[in-house]
Amino acid sequence: MIKYEFKFISSLTKVFPGIEPEDDLKGIALSGFLGETISLQCAYRAETSHTRYGAVKVKGSLKDAVRIREVKLMPSILPCNGDCDEHYLSKEPGLYPDLLRDISLEKIPFIPRPWHTLWIDMEAKEGMEGLQDLTLQFYDEDNLLVGEVHTEICIYPVNLSPQTCIHTEWFHCDCLADYYRAEPWSARHWQILKNFITLYVKRGINMILAPTFTPPLDTVIGGERTTVQLVDVSVSDKKYIFSFEKLYTYFQMCMDCGVKYFEIAHLFTQWGAKSAPKVMAVKDGVMEQIFGWETDSQSSEYQEFLAQYLDALVQKLDEWDLRGRVFFHLSDEPEEKDLEMYRKVRESVSGHLKGYPIMDAVSRYTFYESGIVDKPVPGIDHLNHFLEHQVQGLWTYYCGAQGKDVTNRFFAMPSGRTRILGVQMYQYRLEGFLHWGFNFYNSQYSLSHINPYEVTDAGAAFPSGDAFLVYPGEDGCPEESIRLMVLSEAMQDIRAFQMLEELTSREYVLELIRQTAQMPVTLVSYPYSSQFFQKLREKVNREIAKRH
Repeated sequence: MIKYEFKFISSLTKVFPGIEPEDDLKGIALSGFLGETISLQCAYRAETSHTRYGAVKVKGSLKDAVRIREVKLMPSILPCNGDCDEHYLSKEPGLYPDLLRDISLEKIPFIPRPWHTLWIDMEAKEGMEGLQDLTLQFYDEDNLLVGEVHTEICIYPVNLSPQTCIHTEWFHCDCLADYYRAEPWSARHWQILKNFITLYVKRGINMILAPTFTPPLDTVIGGERTTVQLVDVSVSDKKYIFSFEKLYTYFQMCMDCGVKYFEIAHLFTQWGAKSAPKVMAVKDGVMEQIFGWETDSQSSEYQEFLAQYLDALVQKLDEWDLRGRVFFHLSDEPEEKDLEMYRKVRESVSGHLKGYPIMDAVSRYTFYESGIVDKPVPGIDHLNHFLEHQVQGLWTYYCGAQGKDVTNRFFAMPSGRTRILGVQMYQYRLEGFLHWGFNFYNSQYSLSHINPYEVTDAGAAFPSGDAFLVYPGEDGCPEESIRLMVLSEAMQDIRAFQMLEELTSREYVLELIRQTAQMPVTLVSYPYSSQFFQKLREKVNREIAKRH
């Protein structure tokens, strides 16, 4: 006789085949607000001699409101860096739960012995208020009921506050063109972009990178990435003519999808602003590269080009009524040794930006102190120095280098370590969060393209989970990851904290967080158990509901 086991578990539990997941929803009341996506998982296994297929039926008042996906295990050669802390699920290469894939409810796999997981989402909408019930019934291949699980979810008749936190994950248009073999800016490429951007916004990411010129990011010196240039340029006798039609189309598509803010691609190369980005132009009737790695950032030719380009671009941005919604980048992640070069490039362009802010990932306070960057975005492991100086409107970022003590989103980290970002952003009054990889499907330095279903660490360069949040699914449609869903939950947490603050006070919310955590929450010391987040949100949700 086949023995089956089924249990509902938190969205924050990563289930490995040979490890029994904690029953972490016992005694926890799941709840949420209208406009919120509420997620949980169902873990199950069968002691069978060979793989069988059954079915699952959804019952209860939520039966038409849930989406069920399968959690797939993905390979990782590099789950973490050598210098890391003890708070990882594993530090060994292997298979990690990450990909969420749609599954037929008529064909659920019962694989011998290992735990398997279904991911369940419910979007709370009007008409679903009150205590709702959800039951999953599992049937074997002979259509016999072999088990069921039941839970209740309370939907409070309150709309979740609008998102004020700015969140950007750099969007790589070239990687989508490369993976799907779509000509950049062809009709097919535009449709793929729209598919990915629609999901991007749905998960609480509201700022996007605009590749005015092919972004000079993660590119080997002397190398290049596939050209994705939204600004058309023609040149004659050092006079440049710019067409912004594609850029306007891109902005309009993004805004139609719900994007609110834009970043203009970096005007100079990464790590020090020494060169110009790749710029393509029509010259004497022929498309050719007119600037690139061989172009000194201080050269008179490039400076003259920038002056004409920025004046024309800013005029268009004002015509499109985008002032206050657009940020410029100079160079990504300059170091202390790059300070003077960064100062020079800042001085060369600032007069043409006419009040549009410059924002860059800089972790050295001297850049801000010197007044050469308007909106510094320090790495989260360097954030304290900026907080001590009470920098207003502060942002933060993390990447593959931030794998010790602080929050991040690697495969091998507990999901709670990813979700704590929302608590920390609220507690430290952070205005925005930046990450470099929504969909980076290249190896490090873009030396080659990769298949993200097979290579999840950019060729053993960045810990798995750093380079992308979505997988390129069939028909140009993205497939989500556990990590994207958890980051979305973190953004929803901020909105709930802000809503309670409006009804009570900031100190009231901070005290509620402290009491639930049973410890001071800092950037390097924090709880990340699934129960902490479930209990915290239930307390916050009840407090809000009482006051509405």
